[in-house]
Amino acid sequence: MSLIVQKFGGSSVADADGIKRVARRIVDTHRAGNRVVVVVSAMGDTTDDLIDLAGAVTEEPTARELDILLSAGERISMALLAMAVTDLGVPAHAFTGQQAGLHTDTVYGAASIVGVVPERIGRVLQNNEIAIIAGFQGVNVHNDVTTLGRGGSDTTAVAFAAALRADVCEIYSDVDGVFTADPRICKSARHIAALTYEETLEMAAHGTKILHLRAVEYARRYDVPLHVRSSFSNKEGTWIVNESTRNRWDGDNEAPIISGISHDTSQAKITVTRVPDEPGAAARIFQVVADSGSSIDMIVQNVPVNQPGQATISFTLPISEVKRAVFALEHARDELGFAEIRKDDGVGILSLIGTGMRSHPGVTAKFFAALAEAGINIDMISTSEIRISTVLAADDIPEAVRVVHKAFDLDAENEAIVYGGTGR
Repeated sequence: MSLIVQKFGGSSVADADGIKRVARRIVDTHRAGNRVVVVVSAMGDTTDDLIDLAGAVTEEPTARELDILLSAGERISMALLAMAVTDLGVPAHAFTGQQAGLHTDTVYGAASIVGVVPERIGRVLQNNEIAIIAGFQGVNVHNDVTTLGRGGSDTTAVAFAAALRADVCEIYSDVDGVFTADPRICKSARHIAALTYEETLEMAAHGTKILHLRAVEYARRYDVPLHVRSSFSNKEGTWIVNESTRNRWDGDNEAPIISGISHDTSQAKITVTRVPDEPGAAARIFQVVADSGSSIDMIVQNVPVNQPGQATISFTLPISEVKRAVFALEHARDELGFAEIRKDDGVGILSLIGTGMRSHPGVTAKFFAALAEAGINIDMISTSEIRISTVLAADDIPEAVRVVHKAFDLDAENEAIVYGGTGR
């Protein structure tokens, strides 16, 4: 008997029919002789609707009360799904994050998990019943509800899989696993049988929306096998495992050169001009940005020939964090000594990812040649052992994904199927 944790995203439980379909899958898994724990997201666009509702009431909702509000979406899903499963003849019990034993720090809106004590979940499993847990939420030392931030239901599922020592954590969405590119803009994207945690981390960090970054980090830390698949089909999905066991699923003796292409159009670029070219200047700028709560991705610094002693620093960060980063920099202008701040929210990041890239020097040349032949200009470049990332104009991202995908012979014979539309 296996212990399986199943997580269902908002597109899978978007309406009553979706909830009933998911309930049948859960019951089928249970009746196949498995113990089952389920983590569920809010229905469809419920979280966005609640955020909009809060914005209609006040321009600055308090963080504590906003977490209470947003946690309601998953509570609705868990209750309805437990009813649907029970209606199929298998007793199911719904639990909030607090009731399930997920404990967090005191950061509202983006809490981190500090511990999981799944005592009540364990008792349900001992009775051969099904536990349905509200994702995305937990409780802090003040007994307040906290939320884990976007994608938090993924992290909830992995955390319970680790705490319960589950055999696998299945992440269900509206696509048949992870593909070599986003099938919404690259119809020829190829299904990937298996990925390592490291490859998946790079893809999640650079725009692949199928899994949340923190969930993959958690899975790697506790070596939790992930199976990413669709709730709309019974097809085998994508296995995410450690490197030593990857070949069990993809059957390859050697990992492919390129794992996939990720893109992210939720980024913006800030350029700070005429920064003193001296030791510590960049450190002071990035400390100010960090103190504002903004996360920096790519960085480029150069010293113009016609401006000796002065540098220009450009960096990317989420669009949602630009306002507070710029405010913090402007507030510290006299201390930092720069001349001007320029903002550009019309950019996107294209990333080529693959563990085999390290031993194939021609990959970089082919990547940039494909972009050049398509007439696509490059603004910034960043690399790691298994990734090449470029900042491009946001309007060029769809075409860039397609031409690079084709250049590396990643196109599949058949079009990828997207059953829903959100990827979660």
